Amino acid sequence: MIREIQAIFKNDPAARGMEFILYPGLHAILMHKYIAYPLYKIGLKFLARFISQFSRFLTGIEIHPGAKIGSGLFIDHGMGIVIGGTAEIGDDCILFHGVTLGGTGNHQGKRHPTVGNNVLIGARATVLGPVHVGNNVKIGAEAVVIDHDIPDNCTVVGAPGKIVRLKGKKVKISLKKTKLV
Repeated sequence: MIREIQAIFKNDPAARGMEFILYPGLHAILMHKYIAYPLYKIGLKFLARFISQFSRFLTGIEIHPGAKIGSGLFIDHGMGIVIGGTAEIGDDCILFHGVTLGGTGNHQGKRHPTVGNNVLIGARATVLGPVHVGNNVKIGAEAVVIDHDIPDNCTVVGAPGKIVRLKGKKVKISLKKTKLV
């Protein structure tokens, strides 16, 4: 819980004093990590889903109780966020409103994204399928990533998502290959 509170002050310049207790992203994360996820892990799946739906009702943020979430997640203006059941989110990530980490319906088993550490996903971005998003990745607002892994240290924009920066350098996008510029 401490890392999540620290993430609020680190990532939101408007956060002051005790205001952190008013953040719906914090409420959703705490209900998930300390109630829904533990219930899910011990097999009380209906009760876990009930808690996650109650949390959704209160916060507008839907986190499936089976999702694995690391420390220091910051959800900014979280209304409309959806995190699927087999999704995994690393440490120190930022999600803005309307982000979907969902499935395509075409996969069995692992159906949702795995997001690395220090990843920023912009407003209304969509990441679908069992894709791996590397560490230190930025996914721009309204980008769409479907069934394609994203390597470490990239910036992705557009629909469909295209890598425009790789390890801090601009890249030229072509359908056949990606070149460093």
